[in-house]
Amino acid sequence: MSRRSVPWWAAAVVAAAVVVLTGALPGADAAALAARVGPVLVLVAALTVVAELCGSAGLFDVATDVAARSAGGRRWVLWLLLVAIAVVSTVLLSLDTTAVLLTPLAITLARRTGTSPLLLALTVVALANTASLLLPVSNLTNLLADRRFAEQDAGYVGVMWAPALAAVLVTVVVLAVRGRRELRGRFRPGERYAPPDRPLLLVTAATVAVMAAGFVAGLPVWAVASGAAVVLLVATGVRRRTLPGRARDLVPWRMLLVVGALFVLVETLHVRGLGDALVALAPGGSGTGALLGVAGLSAGAANLVNNLPAYLVLEPVAGDDTRRLAAVLIGTGVGPLLTPWASLATVLWWQRCRQALLHVPARAFLVQGLWLAPLCVVAAVLALG
Repeated sequence: MSRRSVPWWAAAVVAAAVVVLTGALPGADAAALAARVGPVLVLVAALTVVAELCGSAGLFDVATDVAARSAGGRRWVLWLLLVAIAVVSTVLLSLDTTAVLLTPLAITLARRTGTSPLLLALTVVALANTASLLLPVSNLTNLLADRRFAEQDAGYVGVMWAPALAAVLVTVVVLAVRGRRELRGRFRPGERYAPPDRPLLLVTAATVAVMAAGFVAGLPVWAVASGAAVVLLVATGVRRRTLPGRARDLVPWRMLLVVGALFVLVETLHVRGLGDALVALAPGGSGTGALLGVAGLSAGAANLVNNLPAYLVLEPVAGDDTRRLAAVLIGTGVGPLLTPWASLATVLWWQRCRQALLHVPARAFLVQGLWLAPLCVVAAVLALG
């Protein structure tokens, strides 16, 4: 009889429990960590529910169908419209939402219009990362940093809007140049998409719009997202009397357990001196050279391990300087483009590509990252002024 392996999420939970119970992570530090990351995990759960119900209602299908019909048969216009959808989705619903829902739709749209599926899929994963700087909700690392900005009497958007814009513009230019051959020619849009339940679609769109307004207004993002999730659950239940799939699968509880355990393990390393070692390694000061060094260190750490633990470990490098904190965010936000595990969004993107039977050559992914990561990081840092 073959022995069953221990589930990866269970191993992560056990490891986190061990460091807490043995005192490797002191109780006070564990409590402070829970107070800080708890709302973040609630937000992830709520946004995942919102994203799945948006997909079930046909919101993303309608967006891509409108894009196909608005392009006038021109592939480069179609691509620009997909870029706009990916940016809006990432900014308002998070990079993970873009990876989960927009990837299969982009692949379907490409096959429907005779456009390169690889080009559109690579566009989605690039923008899921590089468009994730503008709002706190756009990236989990932003949510972790938002409190630090507030402690320093600095508004998050006021500091990060220019780097966010620079990263998106550089991404669009680089992808347009690299994909110029595939974007030539014309296509036929095909049959119009018919939403399965128009009233539910309208309620879903209105709910997402209100949620986005709440995010921009600065309301507690976890509460706003949770409210939107409840509204959509009720609306879906009333209109369809059933949920898309099993209720327990709407919330990615295994992923949340692993992320929570990851926070605990990284905080333990931080308490045990890793943060101090990195502070000593990072360049000092807030000049352009120092900020580029901090952002580069952060990008390297994100590609080596993952952007979430990389941010937590490198946060002390920022000290009380909002510009250095912004540089850490830039590195961990737009820098993780070289390895498949560098961000959770990229992991989810690879899974969706496999499910859609799209082969993504590792070389194509790496080459795109080698172009985008350094250019976007440098442009975003220079935009800090």
